[in-house]
Amino acid sequence: MSGGVGPTYNDIQLPKDDHEQPISAAPKNVHHSAIAPFLTFRQLNALAVIVVFSASGMVSMEDFVFVVLSYIYIHFLSKVAFPTPNTSTQERVFDPNNKFLSLYVSFAAIIGLVLPIAYIFHGILEEDKQGIKAASPHVFLLASQVFMEGVAFSGNFSIPIRVFVPVFYNSRRIFTIVEWLRNEIGKVDEEHGGSPGRVYMGRALAIANMVLWCFNLFGFLLPVYLPRAFQKYYASFNKIKD
Repeated sequence: MSGGVGPTYNDIQLPKDDHEQPISAAPKNVHHSAIAPFLTFRQLNALAVIVVFSASGMVSMEDFVFVVLSYIYIHFLSKVAFPTPNTSTQERVFDPNNKFLSLYVSFAAIIGLVLPIAYIFHGILEEDKQGIKAASPHVFLLASQVFMEGVAFSGNFSIPIRVFVPVFYNSRRIFTIVEWLRNEIGKVDEEHGGSPGRVYMGRALAIANMVLWCFNLFGFLLPVYLPRAFQKYYASFNKIKD
Protein backbone atom coordinates (compact mmCIF):
# COMPACT_ATOMS: atom_id res chain seq x y z
CA MET A 1 0.00 0.00 0.00
CA SER A 2 1.47 3.26 -1.08
CA GLY A 3 2.41 5.03 2.09
CA GLY A 4 4.55 7.75 0.59
CA VAL A 5 7.70 6.22 2.00
CA GLY A 6 9.35 5.02 -1.18
CA PRO A 7 8.97 1.95 -3.39
CA THR A 8 9.38 -0.35 -0.41
CA TYR A 9 5.96 0.61 0.94
CA ASN A 10 3.68 0.76 -2.05
CA ASP A 11 0.01 -0.08 -2.11
CA ILE A 12 0.94 -3.65 -2.63
CA GLN A 13 4.28 -5.22 -3.16
CA LEU A 14 6.24 -8.36 -2.66
CA PRO A 15 8.07 -8.75 0.65
CA LYS A 16 11.33 -6.80 0.81
CA ASP A 17 14.27 -8.44 -0.93
CA ASP A 18 18.00 -8.03 -0.46
CA HIS A 19 18.63 -7.06 -4.07
CA GLU A 20 16.96 -3.69 -3.84
CA GLN A 21 19.02 -0.68 -2.93
CA PRO A 22 17.67 1.52 -0.13
CA ILE A 23 16.58 5.00 -1.12
CA SER A 24 18.53 7.75 0.56
CA ALA A 25 17.87 11.46 0.64
CA ALA A 26 19.29 13.31 -2.33
CA PRO A 27 22.23 15.64 -1.65
CA LYS A 28 21.33 19.30 -1.42
CA ASN A 29 23.35 20.19 -4.50
CA VAL A 30 21.45 17.72 -6.68
CA HIS A 31 18.46 19.02 -8.64
CA HIS A 32 15.13 17.51 -7.69
CA SER A 33 14.63 15.97 -11.13
CA ALA A 34 17.24 13.30 -10.44
CA ILE A 35 15.50 9.96 -10.49
CA ALA A 36 16.02 6.70 -8.70
CA PRO A 37 17.17 3.63 -10.64
CA PHE A 38 14.40 2.40 -12.93
CA LEU A 39 13.16 -1.20 -12.85
CA THR A 40 13.99 -2.48 -9.39
CA PHE A 41 14.04 -6.19 -8.64
CA ARG A 42 10.45 -5.95 -7.41
CA GLN A 43 9.34 -4.20 -10.58
CA LEU A 44 11.02 -6.87 -12.69
CA ASN A 45 9.04 -9.53 -10.82
CA ALA A 46 5.83 -7.62 -11.48
CA LEU A 47 6.77 -7.09 -15.11
CA ALA A 48 7.39 -10.83 -15.52
CA VAL A 49 3.87 -11.55 -14.25
CA ILE A 50 2.44 -8.94 -16.63
CA VAL A 51 4.26 -10.41 -19.63
CA VAL A 52 3.32 -14.01 -18.81
CA PHE A 53 -0.36 -13.22 -18.32
CA SER A 54 -0.47 -11.06 -21.44
CA ALA A 55 1.26 -13.67 -23.59
CA SER A 56 -1.02 -16.44 -22.33
CA GLY A 57 -4.13 -14.60 -23.46
CA MET A 58 -5.56 -14.32 -19.93
CA VAL A 59 -5.72 -10.51 -20.09
CA SER A 60 -8.64 -8.69 -21.66
CA MET A 61 -8.10 -5.74 -23.97
CA GLU A 62 -9.94 -3.50 -21.49
CA ASP A 63 -7.47 -4.25 -18.69
CA PHE A 64 -4.49 -3.80 -20.96
CA VAL A 65 -5.79 -0.44 -22.19
CA PHE A 66 -6.46 0.56 -18.57
CA VAL A 67 -2.78 0.06 -17.69
CA VAL A 68 -1.56 2.00 -20.73
CA LEU A 69 -3.92 4.91 -20.07
CA SER A 70 -2.94 5.04 -16.39
CA TYR A 71 0.70 5.47 -17.42
CA ILE A 72 -0.23 8.33 -19.73
CA TYR A 73 -2.53 9.92 -17.17
CA ILE A 74 0.02 10.13 -14.36
CA HIS A 75 2.29 12.12 -16.67
CA PHE A 76 -0.63 14.38 -17.57
CA LEU A 77 -1.46 14.97 -13.89
CA SER A 78 2.18 15.64 -13.05
CA LYS A 79 2.30 18.42 -15.65
CA VAL A 80 -1.14 19.96 -15.21
CA ALA A 81 -2.31 19.42 -11.64
CA PHE A 82 0.45 18.19 -9.32
CA PRO A 83 3.96 19.23 -10.39
CA THR A 84 6.91 18.15 -8.29
CA PRO A 85 7.92 20.82 -5.73
CA ASN A 86 11.26 22.57 -6.24
CA THR A 87 12.85 20.88 -3.27
CA SER A 88 15.78 18.49 -3.07
CA THR A 89 13.65 15.81 -1.42
CA GLN A 90 9.99 15.20 -0.72
CA GLU A 91 8.82 14.38 2.78
CA ARG A 92 7.61 10.86 3.38
CA VAL A 93 4.08 10.36 4.59
CA PHE A 94 4.88 7.39 6.84
CA ASP A 95 7.93 6.28 8.75
CA PRO A 96 9.82 3.73 6.58
CA ASN A 97 10.66 1.78 9.74
CA ASN A 98 7.00 1.26 10.64
CA LYS A 99 6.87 -2.48 11.43
CA PHE A 100 3.07 -2.66 11.44
CA LEU A 101 2.92 -1.19 7.94
CA SER A 102 5.59 -3.61 6.77
CA LEU A 103 3.61 -6.59 8.13
CA TYR A 104 0.43 -5.29 6.53
CA VAL A 105 2.13 -4.96 3.15
CA SER A 106 3.57 -8.48 3.37
CA PHE A 107 0.18 -9.89 4.37
CA ALA A 108 -1.51 -8.07 1.48
CA ALA A 109 1.12 -9.40 -0.93
CA ILE A 110 0.43 -12.98 0.14
CA ILE A 111 -3.36 -12.69 0.01
CA GLY A 112 -3.52 -10.53 -3.09
CA LEU A 113 -0.73 -11.87 -5.26
CA VAL A 114 1.02 -15.03 -4.09
CA LEU A 115 -2.07 -17.13 -3.28
CA PRO A 116 -4.05 -16.09 -6.38
CA ILE A 117 -1.07 -17.00 -8.59
CA ALA A 118 -0.88 -20.39 -6.85
CA TYR A 119 -4.64 -20.76 -7.36
CA ILE A 120 -4.25 -20.07 -11.09
CA PHE A 121 -1.42 -22.62 -11.49
CA HIS A 122 -3.47 -25.17 -9.56
CA GLY A 123 -6.34 -24.44 -11.94
CA ILE A 124 -4.09 -25.32 -14.88
CA LEU A 125 -3.52 -28.74 -13.33
CA GLU A 126 -7.24 -29.29 -12.77
CA GLU A 127 -8.21 -27.71 -16.10
CA ASP A 128 -10.40 -25.14 -14.38
CA LYS A 129 -10.42 -22.64 -17.24
CA GLN A 130 -13.33 -20.72 -15.80
CA GLY A 131 -11.59 -20.18 -12.46
CA ILE A 132 -8.36 -19.13 -14.16
CA LYS A 133 -10.18 -16.64 -16.35
CA ALA A 134 -11.99 -15.14 -13.35
CA ALA A 135 -8.90 -14.72 -11.13
CA SER A 136 -6.47 -13.51 -13.80
CA PRO A 137 -7.69 -9.88 -14.16
CA HIS A 138 -7.09 -9.18 -10.47
CA VAL A 139 -3.58 -10.64 -10.56
CA PHE A 140 -2.68 -8.82 -13.77
CA LEU A 141 -3.90 -5.45 -12.46
CA LEU A 142 -2.19 -5.98 -9.11
CA ALA A 143 1.14 -6.76 -10.79
CA SER A 144 0.62 -3.71 -13.00
CA GLN A 145 -0.03 -1.64 -9.89
CA VAL A 146 3.23 -2.76 -8.32
CA PHE A 147 5.06 -1.83 -11.51
CA MET A 148 3.35 1.54 -11.84
CA GLU A 149 4.03 2.43 -8.20
CA GLY A 150 7.70 1.82 -8.87
CA VAL A 151 7.45 4.13 -11.87
CA ALA A 152 5.81 6.83 -9.73
CA PHE A 153 8.66 6.69 -7.22
CA SER A 154 11.60 6.19 -9.57
CA GLY A 155 10.33 8.95 -11.84
CA ASN A 156 10.35 11.46 -8.97
CA PHE A 157 6.65 12.24 -9.30
CA SER A 158 4.95 14.33 -6.63
CA ILE A 159 3.25 12.74 -3.62
CA PRO A 160 -0.32 13.15 -5.02
CA ILE A 161 0.68 11.17 -8.11
CA ARG A 162 2.02 8.43 -5.87
CA VAL A 163 -1.35 8.41 -4.11
CA PHE A 164 -3.24 8.30 -7.38
CA VAL A 165 -1.68 5.01 -8.55
CA PRO A 166 -2.86 2.75 -5.68
CA VAL A 167 -6.24 4.49 -5.40
CA PHE A 168 -6.84 4.21 -9.14
CA TYR A 169 -5.82 0.57 -9.38
CA ASN A 170 -7.44 -0.49 -6.11
CA SER A 171 -10.76 0.97 -7.27
CA ARG A 172 -10.54 -0.87 -10.58
CA ARG A 173 -9.56 -4.18 -9.03
CA ILE A 174 -12.56 -4.24 -6.71
CA PHE A 175 -14.77 -4.65 -9.79
CA THR A 176 -12.64 -7.54 -11.04
CA ILE A 177 -12.81 -9.20 -7.63
CA VAL A 178 -16.61 -8.89 -7.64
CA GLU A 179 -16.69 -10.76 -10.95
CA TRP A 180 -14.25 -13.32 -9.57
CA LEU A 181 -16.44 -13.93 -6.51
CA ARG A 182 -19.58 -14.12 -8.63
CA ASN A 183 -17.89 -16.73 -10.80
CA GLU A 184 -16.82 -18.84 -7.83
CA ILE A 185 -20.30 -18.81 -6.33
CA GLY A 186 -21.77 -19.80 -9.68
CA LYS A 187 -19.73 -23.01 -9.78
CA VAL A 188 -22.26 -24.91 -7.67
CA ASP A 189 -23.89 -26.90 -10.44
CA GLU A 190 -21.25 -26.57 -13.12
CA GLU A 191 -19.03 -29.33 -14.46
CA HIS A 192 -15.78 -27.39 -14.86
CA GLY A 193 -15.44 -25.97 -11.37
CA GLY A 194 -12.62 -28.31 -10.38
CA SER A 195 -12.57 -30.47 -7.26
CA PRO A 196 -14.84 -29.55 -4.31
CA GLY A 197 -11.79 -28.42 -2.36
CA ARG A 198 -10.79 -26.07 -5.15
CA VAL A 199 -14.29 -24.57 -5.27
CA TYR A 200 -14.16 -23.71 -1.57
CA MET A 201 -10.59 -22.48 -1.86
CA GLY A 202 -11.56 -20.17 -4.72
CA ARG A 203 -14.49 -18.74 -2.81
CA ALA A 204 -12.43 -18.16 0.32
CA LEU A 205 -9.65 -16.49 -1.65
CA ALA A 206 -12.07 -14.24 -3.54
CA ILE A 207 -13.83 -13.22 -0.32
CA ALA A 208 -10.51 -12.57 1.43
CA ASN A 209 -9.38 -10.32 -1.41
CA MET A 210 -12.69 -8.47 -1.45
CA VAL A 211 -12.47 -7.74 2.28
CA LEU A 212 -8.77 -6.84 2.12
CA TRP A 213 -8.93 -4.44 -0.80
CA CYS A 214 -12.19 -2.80 0.26
CA PHE A 215 -10.57 -2.10 3.63
CA ASN A 216 -7.39 -0.93 1.94
CA LEU A 217 -9.29 1.57 -0.22
CA PHE A 218 -12.04 2.77 2.14
CA GLY A 219 -10.26 2.22 5.45
CA PHE A 220 -6.69 3.28 4.65
CA LEU A 221 -6.01 4.95 1.30
CA LEU A 222 -8.91 7.42 1.21
CA PRO A 223 -9.33 8.38 4.90
CA VAL A 224 -5.70 8.08 6.08
CA TYR A 225 -3.10 8.15 3.34
CA LEU A 226 -4.76 10.59 0.96
CA PRO A 227 -5.24 13.46 3.47
CA ARG A 228 -1.73 13.07 4.87
CA ALA A 229 -0.21 12.98 1.40
CA PHE A 230 -1.92 16.20 0.33
CA GLN A 231 -0.96 17.85 3.61
CA LYS A 232 2.70 17.00 3.02
CA TYR A 233 2.49 18.10 -0.61
CA TYR A 234 1.06 21.56 0.03
CA ALA A 235 3.23 22.04 3.10
CA SER A 236 6.29 21.63 0.86
CA PHE A 237 5.10 24.57 -1.28
CA ASN A 238 4.59 26.70 1.82
CA LYS A 239 8.19 25.97 2.85
CA ILE A 240 9.41 27.10 -0.58
CA LYS A 241 7.48 30.37 -0.28
CA ASP A 242 8.91 30.98 3.20
